Amino acid sequence: MSSTDVAQTPAATQKAGLAGRLPSWLLNVLPGALSVVAGIVIWQLMSQRVAPLFLPSPYDTALALIELSADGTLQVSVAASAYRILFGWIAGVGVGIPLGIFMGMLPVVRRVFDPYIEFFRFIPPIAFVTLSVIWLGPGETSKIALIFYTTVFIVTLNTIAGAKATLEMRLQAASALGANRWQILTTIVVPSTVPYMVTGARIAMGNSFLTIVSAEIVAAQEGLGALIWNARNFGRTDWVFAGIIVLGLLGLCFDRILRYGTTKFLHRYQIRH
Repeated sequence: MSSTDVAQTPAATQKAGLAGRLPSWLLNVLPGALSVVAGIVIWQLMSQRVAPLFLPSPYDTALALIELSADGTLQVSVAASAYRILFGWIAGVGVGIPLGIFMGMLPVVRRVFDPYIEFFRFIPPIAFVTLSVIWLGPGETSKIALIFYTTVFIVTLNTIAGAKATLEMRLQAASALGANRWQILTTIVVPSTVPYMVTGARIAMGNSFLTIVSAEIVAAQEGLGALIWNARNFGRTDWVFAGIIVLGLLGLCFDRILRYGTTKFLHRYQIRH
């Protein structure tokens, strides 16, 4: 053993001993928790230098959350936004996955739908807010349709990429063994495309939150977007911050649930196959 190894051994032993005394879950949570605390401290220090109208403090924002929760405004807003996002996102994923698979596998289908995909995916959902209200009314359908529009192209494009990335060798081997088109699709293409589907679904979930705020600002009485807009009209910047924080936490929860569910699904799928 060299002198360098001898010098490093006590420090390494001490570090290993410290990690061994802490629960594994705490070691995973601690860095993120410290980062959040540091962010709040910086926020507090910055808020002391400006007027509350421009940057309310964490304490003022917490009071705003309590105020909005006390009269039920916050709960109603969260429920309305979550409902619209979930239904629109599920519909977009449900259409985008099979459409992407068939477009990736069948050149004829791809040539038919490709002009529409390439055209509409560059038009932001906010451009259709007014039309969605005119065509579908100011109710829930117009907001869900905008979330669907946001989701379907992202999921479709990712699924197409996954289907086209399937190794040609595997397709030829399956065909040589006598597999028909349906068997190749279900046993080769779909399993290879699942990671791309999951990635597309997660990206689409994030974009759904961007869209719902715009839709609710224009045509909604309830929802986190409407809450933020109404707070602006009343000059309540603390309400604006409260709405933004809840929106971020809601998105974080949705993403964690999606990641957990897809991880479990992929694990079971790999075991079966």
